[in-house]
Amino acid sequence: MIRVVLPAHLRTLARVQGEVQLAVPAEVTIDSVLDALEAQYPVLSGAVRDHITKKRRPFVRFFACEQDLSLDPTNLPLPEPVVKGSEPLLIVGAIAGG
Repeated sequence: MIRVVLPAHLRTLARVQGEVQLAVPAEVTIDSVLDALEAQYPVLSGAVRDHITKKRRPFVRFFACEQDLSLDPTNLPLPEPVVKGSEPLLIVGAIAGG
């Protein structure tokens, strides 16, 4: 199972508490995790990535194993600790302002 940590506003939207655990049948990439997340929680469809282009929303970031994966191609395999479930994939809502 893949562990995913969502920001508070997405946990509220999906009506979940704490981490989300997902079965990802394909190679574990950001794309496949988001596909599984949107399949399990359809209300999140379009919240993390655009409905049509499937690109990451501007103020959403991805982290795993203390690395910022936000600008990496989303079809690359995630780090082994994420695949094994020992580390979560973090989806973080960035804060902007001055």
